Amino acid sequence: MNKALFLDRDGVINVDKGHVYLREQFEFNEGIFDLCRKYLEQGYLIIIITNQAGIAKGYYTEADFLELTEWMVKEFEDKGIVISKVYYCPHHPDITGPCTCRKPEPGMINQAVREFDLNISNCILAGDRESDLEAGRRAGIPEENLILFCP
Repeated sequence: MNKALFLDRDGVINVDKGHVYLREQFEFNEGIFDLCRKYLEQGYLIIIITNQAGIAKGYYTEADFLELTEWMVKEFEDKGIVISKVYYCPHHPDITGPCTCRKPEPGMINQAVREFDLNISNCILAGDRESDLEAGRRAGIPEENLILFCP
């Protein structure tokens, strides 16, 4: 079974400027590439899990998000870091109703566990909000493997 480092996007990978969807808005957090390299060297897959309510709110389209994501993943690749997958939730409960993927729900993590045959007890999650950590708890990631990321 595999192990993964789950990363939230806004606030962990990049500076959270609110509904970031353009390259010009995207600013990588200092140290994120070194952090990912460290875990890759220890055999972890790098998986991104991100709520993207801006899609449901109409601030940007799913195509806008996917275009930025493709660019972001390429930036990691250019630094020798493979992102195994980016999972995203395009929903917002006030607009699209409840879903199982929007953090703090564990849907994105559970999907990754199935797709990558992950041993959840060996996985780590870094998030900048309590809802990120709660998603990890609900998926079964041990408390000591939950990191509140404060860049």
